[in-house]
Amino acid sequence: METQTETQRDVLDPARAAAFQVALGQVPLISAGSALPPFFHQLYFWSPQPPDRLGRDGHPLVGQGLIPDMGLPRRMWAGGRLEFHTPLIAGTGAERRSVCESATAKTGRTGPLAFVTLRHEYWQNGALCLTEWQDLVYREDPAPDARVPTPPVARTDETDQREVEFDSTLLFRYSALTFNGHRIHYDLDYARDVEGYGGLVVHGPLLAQHLMLMAEDLMGPLRQFSFRASSPLMHYETATLCRAGSDLWVRGPDGRQCMQAVALT
Repeated sequence: METQTETQRDVLDPARAAAFQVALGQVPLISAGSALPPFFHQLYFWSPQPPDRLGRDGHPLVGQGLIPDMGLPRRMWAGGRLEFHTPLIAGTGAERRSVCESATAKTGRTGPLAFVTLRHEYWQNGALCLTEWQDLVYREDPAPDARVPTPPVARTDETDQREVEFDSTLLFRYSALTFNGHRIHYDLDYARDVEGYGGLVVHGPLLAQHLMLMAEDLMGPLRQFSFRASSPLMHYETATLCRAGSDLWVRGPDGRQCMQAVALT
């Protein structure tokens, strides 16, 4: 369903990437000319909209760009896939070309669902640097008496693991650096009372970012990475990043699987 293409241009400001390193507790080493770590492109290509073009959740209204209005109010980033061709360079202009590959409606255990897949190509200096597929899911508001689905149990056979903690400050900083207005990440009353979560929701891409950095540290430069969210993690929970071979996953403090991923080098 490639009926429309959106093209955005941005200069990959090294100060923004260095600020993200600080937010993650890292030494800010990125400067002009540095190769950006994998997934740091999420900090760029903002699409700011005026207040009257935002939905109740703080995201841009659907139906006014690439994403069609499927009639469902709750949005989550369900997963994605990336193919790394050559590193993006900080301090240099870049272009993102985006299309909506598919938009389908289905019925699941919790009711109607809509699945949207966007494809983004990132170009710099005339070369394709990165291809990304972004999978979004939309659903109804939870009924007051709705049963919470039982999350899958995470594996415990990892050969490498790291613990990471989240708090409302980190979630706010990540939302600001990515210009993500989704209220489930910073508005506790909205997250709890409207969308039915137990706390602020840790961004799926932030979990994927941690897994990518871990994979690159242990395995070397990434060629491909795919991830799938399976259970939301709350801001007050400590997560365990796990790896066994090319498989990676995020385990919640109660043993549930929050995300699974595959990294190829």
